[in-house]
Amino acid sequence: MAQDAGWGGGAYGGAPYGGPPGQPGWGGWGGGWMPPKPGVIPLGPLRIGDVLGGAFATLGRYGKQLFGVGAAAYGGALAVVLVAAAVAYSAVADHLDRILSLGSYEDPRAEDVVPLVVAFGSVALVGLIAVVISTAMMYTAVPVVLQEAVLGRPTTFSAVWRRAWSRMPAVIGTVVLTWLIAMVPVVLAWACFLAVMVAALSTDGGSGPAVVLLIGALGTLATAPLAIWLWVKFSLAPSAAVFENQGPIGAMRRSSRLVRGDWWRILGITMLAGAIAGVASYLIQMPFSLLGLFTGMLGTANLGDDPNPAAVVVAMSGYVLSMLVGQLVAQLIVATFPPLVTGLLYVDRRIRTENLGPVLAEAAAVPPQYTT
Repeated sequence: MAQDAGWGGGAYGGAPYGGPPGQPGWGGWGGGWMPPKPGVIPLGPLRIGDVLGGAFATLGRYGKQLFGVGAAAYGGALAVVLVAAAVAYSAVADHLDRILSLGSYEDPRAEDVVPLVVAFGSVALVGLIAVVISTAMMYTAVPVVLQEAVLGRPTTFSAVWRRAWSRMPAVIGTVVLTWLIAMVPVVLAWACFLAVMVAALSTDGGSGPAVVLLIGALGTLATAPLAIWLWVKFSLAPSAAVFENQGPIGAMRRSSRLVRGDWWRILGITMLAGAIAGVASYLIQMPFSLLGLFTGMLGTANLGDDPNPAAVVVAMSGYVLSMLVGQLVAQLIVATFPPLVTGLLYVDRRIRTENLGPVLAEAAAVPPQYTT
């Protein structure tokens, strides 16, 4: 991109806001001038309709790249988890059979329970790591696509993948640090709540339970707003990590500066984007759930009175497969649309506070005498 529009930190020189570059009016859009729109958004302060419309336009124009990266990331994560589950099952199949064959009054032996716990914990850990990596890939790929979408330039799956992969460690660090910082007040509140609960239960009768419930409610009310405030404060950090090649700490500082003065607006638009993605996810999963229930009933209809675990797994495979596919498709929407909105909010804040509009117009090769 021309003139460091790739997009480095700090304020840029160039025309003041008010009119086209070199003329008054760039930003106020008075006198008949309008901001140029070479890509999915106008290169001026964005309204909520511009942000949401830009996110939908990006999905429409760059859907193959975004959903291709998402399918590769989440499909790979799902494959890794399934392989881990298959390996774990083969390792503890005998222990599982012995536990399932126990009568209602028989207790399982420790040598059968411990391997199952270890296997389940191992699969859960593998799944957590796979989800974190695949989600970070989407948090990285979305800004990579937006860098071109804002300027109306084409890109390819391979270009997005290479750029996203190179910035993924920084984005993972940013997301993990943001989550940890936002969770600190909640964890402290729960620690205090558990301490009070233990103290109350150690006393006989009295008003102990009521005090515990009151303290728990007050702790939640006191810490939830702080956690939300921190989450919004650092919500633009993944975009800064990609757009500006920032490390985790630098990206969080940039997010804090950009969010300052516009916290409530960013919260509202982000929540609206999450609600839209949630509704879309629910509507997508409904037909897959119905199909899964139908195939599950067909599969279990032929089971005997005392089926073995392998037969149950085979009978329910259609249901599980349908639910996994539905969850994967829905996850692509949830993991793509909100980050698109967040990325456009990042661009909007830089247009408003750092005069980024003229730089983007130059990078997009917009003629200086652009009019409507």
